[in-house]
Amino acid sequence: VQLQASGGGLVEPGGSLRLSCAASESSRRNVLGWFRQGLGKEREFVAAIKWNGGHTRYADSVKGRFTISKDNTKSTAFLQMNSLKPEDTAVYYCATTRVVWSEIANQQWYGGWGQGTQVTVSS
Repeated sequence: VQLQASGGGLVEPGGSLRLSCAASESSRRNVLGWFRQGLGKEREFVAAIKWNGGHTRYADSVKGRFTISKDNTKSTAFLQMNSLKPEDTAVYYCATTRVVWSEIANQQWYGGWGQGTQVTVSS
């Protein structure tokens, strides 16, 4: 089952966006991760959260600016993005995994990739 990311758009540098990821009950595995892929770049890890317990991890490039959260009752995860920079421009994807915590930044362990949502940071 594919996850559906939404909430992207065009924002000026320094602005904010909140992305959502709708995960069906059957697609909720141990961890939900956000990844992004800029034009001509490889897909990279952004953040991840455990459905149970709420442990989080962030890429160094977004630490302190992005916040990942979840609503277990709605099986929905969020990525609050503040102080956005032009280099944050990318298609953002969410996916899930049951891999051990030490491997959560590795996209090869994830499944349920949807189409993603475009985030463009530009003046």
